[in-house]
Amino acid sequence: MTTVGRMAGVSQVTVSRALSDPSKVSPETLARIHEAIRATGYVPNALAGALASRRSNLIAALVPSFTNIVYSSLLHGFSEIMRENGYQIMLSETGHDPEREQALVEALLSRRPDGVLLTGVHHAPGTRRMLIGSGIPVVEIWDISETPIDCCVGFSHAATGQAAAEFAVKAGYRRAATVTAGDARAIRRRDSFVQSFQRMTGAEVPAVDFQPGTATLAQGRAALVELLDRQGFIGGVVFCSSDQFAHGLLTEAAARGLRVPDQIAVIGFGDQDFAAHTHPALTTIRVDRAVLGEAAAGALLSRFGEGVPGPSVVDVGFQLIQRGSA
Repeated sequence: MTTVGRMAGVSQVTVSRALSDPSKVSPETLARIHEAIRATGYVPNALAGALASRRSNLIAALVPSFTNIVYSSLLHGFSEIMRENGYQIMLSETGHDPEREQALVEALLSRRPDGVLLTGVHHAPGTRRMLIGSGIPVVEIWDISETPIDCCVGFSHAATGQAAAEFAVKAGYRRAATVTAGDARAIRRRDSFVQSFQRMTGAEVPAVDFQPGTATLAQGRAALVELLDRQGFIGGVVFCSSDQFAHGLLTEAAARGLRVPDQIAVIGFGDQDFAAHTHPALTTIRVDRAVLGEAAAGALLSRFGEGVPGPSVVDVGFQLIQRGSA
């Protein structure tokens, strides 16, 4: 800052004032200071500024997977709004591991973020304690709870499973199976589907479960092999915890010459970009990820302002999209 001041012909105090509150510096002086900054390549010390102002303009965002389109697409809308309001995002990957999430939260809190975005509402006890003790705004996304850490923006995973089961029974299916990734939210969808379908039909619902992680088309194909060859499942509907699994089932069904939805029907989850273009087009459950990300940004920003913060629970809902696969 001293060098910038010498080049601009002003004091270090004036340089500091120009960076912290440009309105207090004349346009001519401000232009000379910015020209000196460009010439020197000077980057202000954000950490020192954060210590002085108690604001870092950083948001810590934790998601299970960088490569999962569900999280990347909702983060896009969230990040755009936060950047427009002067905030930058520190992004970390938890991998569906509560202990890893807790370690990341501890590390990120040491950077003094102004707010935290978490995926889901179920966390290790230590994570909740740290975040509540920090006193900073926290928004939990992709789920809802009556007892959020601060606020949550999402939808009921149990309700999506129930809606899929009710749709299947109304469509005339009396046999059903599930294909599920092992994360907690996918399991809630599966359990709700199974309980609802069994209550309405009395039928057992066979399951193929995978470990937590990114669902793949190959796993979906393998799941249908398991259902057909080892469990003798045919003539029913399969509820998948992701469109990737569902796409795999459709691919394996086509390879075996099975008629969809007559011999095997498929319901996905997520309404990915490809879902309307599979053959047949995929029946699935849509959650508007852009709306969810925007609502999460709005929830945080309302907590940074001086007015009344937004509601602690925001339910963005979901929609079952009927297409050709079921």
